[in-house]
Amino acid sequence: MNFLTTDKLVIVGAAGMIGSNMAQTAMMMHLTPNICLYDPFAPALEGVAEELYHCGFEGVNLTYTSDEKEALTGAKYIVSSGGAARKAGMTREDLLKGNALIAEDFGKKIKEYCPDVKHVVVIFNPADITGLITLLWSGLKPSQVSTLAALDSTRLQNQLRKYFNIPADKIENCRTYGGHGEQMAVFASTTKVDGKPLTEIIGTEKLPEKDWDEMKVRVIQGGKHIIDLRGRSSFQSPAYLSIEMIAAAMGGKPFTWPVGTYVNDSRFHNIMMAMETTVTKDGVTHKPMEGTPEEQKELEQSYRHLCTLRDEVIEMGVLPPIADWNKINPNL
Repeated sequence: MNFLTTDKLVIVGAAGMIGSNMAQTAMMMHLTPNICLYDPFAPALEGVAEELYHCGFEGVNLTYTSDEKEALTGAKYIVSSGGAARKAGMTREDLLKGNALIAEDFGKKIKEYCPDVKHVVVIFNPADITGLITLLWSGLKPSQVSTLAALDSTRLQNQLRKYFNIPADKIENCRTYGGHGEQMAVFASTTKVDGKPLTEIIGTEKLPEKDWDEMKVRVIQGGKHIIDLRGRSSFQSPAYLSIEMIAAAMGGKPFTWPVGTYVNDSRFHNIMMAMETTVTKDGVTHKPMEGTPEEQKELEQSYRHLCTLRDEVIEMGVLPPIADWNKINPNL
């Protein structure tokens, strides 16, 4: 059996629906034979492990534990869905305080138990903020911590797929940037539909401006729609995409969607947000996004919204003032 690596992969929050799906996906993709499931809820965790054993995967040393030190010690790759779930009527931002504290503890435990970890993917909401907090307290480099942002772009692809009734692979380079939340910036200028720029279709009889505006709302509320339909938040799509991200960080196939990454440049300061990125064994790198003036305006608004959330966490005391970040993590 060929694996991408033999390094230890830890799935945090493995007793939950996202975590258990991540574990199964990682084994189906043959990422590593060394997988550890962690969750503080021991009975449910054991149930997940038992089911995975029943799948009969070959060559995988699957372990599980409710001891955080045991789980994280020796970890080289971590994917964490270990926050509170979003429930009906809640926005991602409603989860802010509780999950911010979880992210702080998570970052500190990484620093204590596995400072040599190669890459960490954070997906519990609001992921932009929990990822930022994890990065700060873990002491890792910005290139080593990323957050799930692709789900918004895949939702845009899906809306276009349904609208034009064509296969998804005929819709290229769908992109949303900025925050993973109600204030995301939905870009049209990057996308092609069956080889034709989406910007040349919007405003025509094929896609009237009104229909495009309504589509963007459906993209932004894609997570809410899943909750309305299923009575619970998304788990299959975030699980799959996050494992694709960690696979790229292990040296697997390129990850072709935007990734949430730490940004501190001339335009955006001290924030974690969805960017145009490359994920390799060397970590995450990002580059400036091109777009129309209106898209750039939406991106600025999304950035300001994230800054507001970040500043709220600073007021809570979970994050120190930005001027003190470098004292905690010299890589920032």
